[in-house]
Amino acid sequence: MVGITGKCKYVCRMERREILFIILPGLMTGASWLCYYRALQEGPVSVTVPIDKLSMLVTIVPSVIVFHERLHVRSALGVMLITAGTLLLVFL
Repeated sequence: MVGITGKCKYVCRMERREILFIILPGLMTGASWLCYYRALQEGPVSVTVPIDKLSMLVTIVPSVIVFHERLHVRSALGVMLITAGTLLLVFL
């Protein structure tokens, strides 16, 4: 996109640390997709996909604990229902 939009000159002005913080998340995302596809090859989709969807807990729990974000009652109920439904799909 940088090349298409003609913003290459801005990349050259960036500090190495900034470039590193752009590249590392891209590499991590690519690695997570490779792991996901490998899990789909190894296990049944009906189990693999629901387990993947539990990744929302990796976002919600730290946001409450670390960032002290408030989880409203309706949102908490939704999280609990999604988690319970996922666990039912996996273990039944």
